Amino acid sequence: MTDNVINKWKSGLARTRKTTFGRISNFLGTSQIDADTWDDLEALFIQADMGLEATEEIIDALKGRVQEEGFTQASELVEAIRAEMLARLDSPPELTFTEQPSVVLIVGVNGSGKTTNMAKLGGRFQDQGKTVIFGAADTFRAAAIDQLQIWGDRLNISVIAGQPEGDPGAVAYDTVQAAIARKMDIVMIDTAGRLHTRFNLMEELKKVHRVVGKALPGSPHAVWLVMDATTGQNAMHQAKAFKEAINVTGVILAKLDSSARGGMVFAIQRELGLPILYAGLGEKAEDLEPFNPEAFIEGILADFT
Repeated sequence: MTDNVINKWKSGLARTRKTTFGRISNFLGTSQIDADTWDDLEALFIQADMGLEATEEIIDALKGRVQEEGFTQASELVEAIRAEMLARLDSPPELTFTEQPSVVLIVGVNGSGKTTNMAKLGGRFQDQGKTVIFGAADTFRAAAIDQLQIWGDRLNISVIAGQPEGDPGAVAYDTVQAAIARKMDIVMIDTAGRLHTRFNLMEELKKVHRVVGKALPGSPHAVWLVMDATTGQNAMHQAKAFKEAINVTGVILAKLDSSARGGMVFAIQRELGLPILYAGLGEKAEDLEPFNPEAFIEGILADFT
């Protein structure tokens, strides 16, 4: 892992580090381990949106280490915290795109950064030598179609779009058919930013999923959920609803650089059981980084001594 990668994660996670995890380093200091140590750690982990389950697991593991290794000073917990956190994060699977075309559905609520991050990923795959086509199946929001068209023009990626308020399933079907005819490598389909409480819109998303499978049996090959890191536990509730509705296969964690709640990475892994594929560490296209557990831990705990 290069210094450039580590520095990018440190910079991108500065807000999370200073707001929550930096405070852990401060209180560990020279104090002795006692009941207050565990209460303070638990409170800070929960404030960072690590989630109750992940927090309890890590606290229990740390208590076990204290008993086994005889720690008495809170400062001795520093490396143990690093190790226990890292043990709970998985490296994302390698994206191979073995099918031609490989169809990827992009889902998430409005405002999560769904369309923008889809476009950034399309550009990344294009830079890797893949041919890419976009489908603008978020027909309920005319601005989403326009936004994707602008990105398509900028990246020189074709965009298949229908009429505003049109049938999103038809757009998805046409996009897959166009990809087959043009022998494209990757199809990326933007879907409406459905609020998880709106049953009819979730049903519409299921329909898009089914229609894609009719256009190309076995597809979609991936369903990626874009989550907004700044919304914390609310995003977790939304994610669970998407996972129940369709077979989500991975998470794109947007706006991690704008969030003080980077701990939700642990909640995503623990409560959703989904790999985090990419994380947004800034506004630029190149700031959408493949998720790296070691770099993430270094980024949030860089102030630990």
